[in-house]
Amino acid sequence: MAVRKTYLAVIGTALMLGGCSFSSEALWPTLAGDSETTEQNMVAAEPVGADSTTRYDVAASTQPLTGVSQTGTFVGSKVENMQQELNRLKAALNQHNNELQQLRAQTVSHSQAYHGTVAAISARLQVGTTPGNPVLVQQWNTAQGELDRVNDDIAALNSLANKVAADSTLSTFLLKSVRSAYQVSGAVDEDHRQLALLEDETNRTTVLIDRLLNEISESLSRQTSYVSTERANLNALALAVKNGEIFGDSLSKRVFQSQAAPASASPRMAATSDRPLVVIRFDTASVKYEQALYNAVNRVLERRPQASFDVVAVTPNRGTPAQVALNANKSKRNAQAVLRSLTDMGMPSSRVRASDSTSASVSANEVHVFVR
Repeated sequence: MAVRKTYLAVIGTALMLGGCSFSSEALWPTLAGDSETTEQNMVAAEPVGADSTTRYDVAASTQPLTGVSQTGTFVGSKVENMQQELNRLKAALNQHNNELQQLRAQTVSHSQAYHGTVAAISARLQVGTTPGNPVLVQQWNTAQGELDRVNDDIAALNSLANKVAADSTLSTFLLKSVRSAYQVSGAVDEDHRQLALLEDETNRTTVLIDRLLNEISESLSRQTSYVSTERANLNALALAVKNGEIFGDSLSKRVFQSQAAPASASPRMAATSDRPLVVIRFDTASVKYEQALYNAVNRVLERRPQASFDVVAVTPNRGTPAQVALNANKSKRNAQAVLRSLTDMGMPSSRVRASDSTSASVSANEVHVFVR
C-alpha cells in the first residue's frame, strides 16, 4: 500500500511538472516571430496621429532580432551575420526617421519667424511709411535670413534622402541574400525557419524604408515650391519697401494659376492689343508708376493667367537726329526700368519682352505696356 502511494505521488509530481512546463511555454514563447507578432498587435491597438505615423511604426519595428540559434552549420553562421546587418539597418532607419522629425520641427520654427517678420513689414507699409525706411530694410534683411534657413533645411532634407536611399539599396541586397541562402546545401530545418523569420522582417523593414523615402520626397517637393514662391514674394516686398507703399502678393501666383483659368476667358486678348494697357510718361526726373503698373497687370492676370506683355519704349520723333538718338537711349533705359519692376513684382522674364519705336504723336519719352 505504501509503495502504491509513493508511485501515485511520483506520477502526480511528473504531471504537475509537465503542466508547469507547458504553461511556461504558453506564457513566454521562445520563437522570435511570435514575440514580434505580439508586439505588433499591441502597436496596432494604439491610436496614431497623421504626423507621427511613420515615427511610431519605425520605432515599433526596429527592435533588434533575437532568438536566432547557432546550429553550427554554414547557413546558420550566415543567418547570424545577416541578422546583425538587419539590426544595424533598422537602427539606421530609426535614426533617419528621427532626423526627419527634427528637420520638420526646425522648418516650422524658421517659417514662423519668417512670416512674422513679413507680417510686420506689410503692416507698416499698410498704414503708410517713408520710401526706403531703414527699419523696414532691416526687417526685410531679417526675413531673407529666415528664408535662407528654410533653404538650408531643404539641403539637409536632400542629404537625408540620400542616406535613406542608401538604406533602401542595402535592404534590397540583404533581402536577395536571405532568399539566396535557401539554396545553399547543408542546412538544417532550424536554419530555414530562421531564414523565413529573417525574410519577413527584412520585407517589413523595406516597406518602412520606402515609406520614409516617399515622405522625404514629398517634403522636398513642398519646401522647394514654398521657398521659390516666397523668394518672389520677398522681391515684390523689397520693391514695396523701396517705394514706401504696399503692392500685394507676387505676380507669380497669378502666372502659375493658369490651370484654374477658364479656356474661353478674354478671347479678344489672344493677340497683341492695339491699345496699350499702361502708358507711363517720363516727363519728370522721378516718376512713380509701380503701384498703377502692378494693379493693371494683376487685373489682367486675374482674367487671363497665361497673358504675356510687351514693354515698348516710345521716343518722340522731333528735333535733330542727335536729339532723337539721345531721347531714344533715355527711353530704352526707362523701358528696362519698367521691365525690372515687372520681374521684381514676380513676373517671369520669359513672359515679358522689350522693344522700341518712335512716334510723332508723343511729346515726351513714354513706355507703353501691351497685353499679348
